[in-house]
Amino acid sequence: QELTTVGGGDPRVHNEGSWNSYVDGGGFLHTNGGGFTAKTSCVRRRYREFAWLRRQLQKNAGLVPVPELPGKGGGFAGSSDEFIERRRQGGGGFLQR
Repeated sequence: QELTTVGGGDPRVHNEGSWNSYVDGGGFLHTNGGGFTAKTSCVRRRYREFAWLRRQLQKNAGLVPVPELPGKGGGFAGSSDEFIERRRQGGGGFLQR
C-alpha cells in the first residue's frame, strides 16, 4: 500500500533584530510511492511562497476548496515564540489538508 506523509515544522528566524528579518519553515514529504525517485524530500520556504502555492492551487482547483493559510500577522512578530508556533501549526495544517 502506498503511503505519503506531508508536513511542516522547524521554523527559523533569520537576521533577527534587523529590519530585514524573516521566518521560514521546513516542509517535508515522505513516501513509499513508486512514482517518486526520492522517498524523502525537505525544503525551507517563506510565508509568501506558501501564499503563492495557495493562489496556484485556487486557480486550478475548480470546485475543490483550498485550505486557508494562517494569518500573516500585523508587522513582523518573528521574535514572538507564540507567533512562530501559531504560524508553524497553521502552515503544517495547510500542507496536511
